[in-house]
Amino acid sequence: MKKLFIYAAALAMLAPLFVSCKDMLEEEIYGQQTVDEMMGKEENVILLVGQAYADIKWTHDHWGYWGVSSLTSDECVCPVRVPGEHWSDGGYWKNLNTHNWNEFGDAFKNIWNTTISGAVLCNKLISTLNSSKESMSEDLYNQYVGELEVLRSYYYFNLFECFGRIPYTEVFEDETKPLVDPWIVWGNLVKCLEKNAPNLPVVSDGNRAMNYGRVTQGFAYALLARLYLNAESYGCTPENVGIEAIKSTTDFYTKAVECCDMVINSGAYQIEENFFSNFLIKNENSRENIFVIVEDGRDNFDVRESYSMMNKMRVNLLTLHYCHQTTYTMQEKPWNGFCARPSFIKRYADRDVRGPGNEGKGTMNEKTWGWFVGPVTDANGKQLKDENDSVAIIRPEVESLSGATWNDGARMTKYEIDKTGEYHYCENDFVLFRYADVLWMKEEAILRGGSGSTGVSSADFQRMLARSFAYEDDPVAAFKAAYGDPSTWTEEQILDERGREFAWEMVRRRDLIRFGKFSDPNYVEYVSNTDPTRNWFPIPYSVLEKAVRDKNGNRIWTQNEGY
Repeated sequence: MKKLFIYAAALAMLAPLFVSCKDMLEEEIYGQQTVDEMMGKEENVILLVGQAYADIKWTHDHWGYWGVSSLTSDECVCPVRVPGEHWSDGGYWKNLNTHNWNEFGDAFKNIWNTTISGAVLCNKLISTLNSSKESMSEDLYNQYVGELEVLRSYYYFNLFECFGRIPYTEVFEDETKPLVDPWIVWGNLVKCLEKNAPNLPVVSDGNRAMNYGRVTQGFAYALLARLYLNAESYGCTPENVGIEAIKSTTDFYTKAVECCDMVINSGAYQIEENFFSNFLIKNENSRENIFVIVEDGRDNFDVRESYSMMNKMRVNLLTLHYCHQTTYTMQEKPWNGFCARPSFIKRYADRDVRGPGNEGKGTMNEKTWGWFVGPVTDANGKQLKDENDSVAIIRPEVESLSGATWNDGARMTKYEIDKTGEYHYCENDFVLFRYADVLWMKEEAILRGGSGSTGVSSADFQRMLARSFAYEDDPVAAFKAAYGDPSTWTEEQILDERGREFAWEMVRRRDLIRFGKFSDPNYVEYVSNTDPTRNWFPIPYSVLEKAVRDKNGNRIWTQNEGY
């Protein structure tokens, strides 16, 4: 069995029964007694709840949340490549890179539709559990309703991260709700997570496989920490959030520390000694990954109407050069698109394993590095040429957004590449939350005024520093020589380290906003629109066009400021 994600086993067979559980069963011969019997068995509840995870698999698509999160920050760029005007697409990708997007962007519509779909399904399944509450034990009911409410919070969180004002609701109904202001959404998410976190399972060696790919207590507190740490960047104040524990701005950061400590003190997670263990093709054994999207790299998929949004992880296809197909015997020729912004690559020291390294041998490098630069060769070291008879040698520089060469820009390779040709898409499970993020969030929250004890001297923290320079004789000393001692760092030094550690993991955009760097062209290369309203994306045009109107003919939903 590839992954021990227990929801998958019989979901396809039972899903049609549960999706409209009450109505369907009343129409057929089963009767309410059969419903009660079924919902009293945990294995059936598990299958019911498992349906709610389906829409998460749209999150990491380049036509979705991952795409806009990465391309609008300093970590990623998708230039037009010449010859051939590859990746031109009417300027779509360039507009994301320069912050000149508008409400017609396909990704915005995709994000809205997929996250709303996931949240609505969670509400529908909660309603189903509520209708059968008397058939379930109190513990069973609390655990799985809590799981659905926390999962719903994650769907809403992604929607909220993008648009701020969203139609937040915790009930399953047809009525269109108004868009809720960001600080109110924030308060609702925090209250829901605080309520449910204690009811979720704490991961241990005994249940790790059972809870793989599911929201857990560690996930709930990690998400809470992220909400508290970013509260001010969402426009939250002690006065407008309606949280009793928040009486001053420093309370946001103290609460972030407390949530991080809940994860740390649980003993559920630890830093992997090898950075790349978290991103292997078989990365389900990572004790650092808190929440992942369970992947299937085989050629079976769903697509959405807008362009080719797919529920498959395709990072390696997006970034690798066309010639890498020959190097790695890939089923499909890579698309030679996404790469690092040159200034971002410069943040890595030469021997930091997370960077491009300093071997310069490309596919013949003797060590594993997080980014690819250098010549693309076959297995015997023979230099490969593209269809224009040009030698494929990847360089970190990018000529321009409108006229990059096919070789420009370092390529992301921290996710292990399948070199057997077995999988069409990435088989690696996509990492959404890592324990390393919890450790760094705590340190930043303390630096911003939160109460708590620093963990820089802890074994996990020191292991995190050491693995970044794993190829050196004294890795911790090498880290400090390159970047300084983290116990003395400024906030901006933490920002730089978070970039190196979490590249392309969907945290960079909010990090930049929190640090006031998102619209800074001196920090985010190529940005030309520096309007602060760009901190929120526009409500998609297609969504507003279909929005319900009130009795006076006015749309209930209105556009975000600046669009």
